[in-house]
Amino acid sequence: MYVYDEANNLAKAIQESKEYKEYKSVKEELQAIPEMKTKIDEFEKIRYDVQVMSFQGEKQDEAKMKKLQEMYDILMKDPKIKEYFDIEVRFNIMLADVNKIISESVKDLL
Repeated sequence: MYVYDEANNLAKAIQESKEYKEYKSVKEELQAIPEMKTKIDEFEKIRYDVQVMSFQGEKQDEAKMKKLQEMYDILMKDPKIKEYFDIEVRFNIMLADVNKIISESVKDLL
C-alpha cells in the first residue's frame, strides 16, 4: 500500500537525518563508558518514574523531583553528557514535529 511505502520512506529519512545520526553516535559513545552509562541510566529511570506519575495524575514525589534536578545539574557539568542531552532534545523535537504533521493531516477525523 502507498501509505505503508511512505511510512517506510519516512522511517528511512529519519534514520538518515543529521539528528538521528548525531544522537545515535553520541549515545553509543557514552554507552561504551560504564561510568557514563550508569549515570545516564539512573537519571533516565528517575525521569521515567516522574513522567509516569505525571501522566497518571499522581502527586509529584518531591524527593524524586529534587533528586532528578540534582542529578541533572551534576550531569550537565560533563561536556559530553551535556552534548548528549542537547542532541537528544533536538532529536525529540524532530520526532514531535513529524508526529504533529501527521496528526494535523487527520485532525478532521478526530
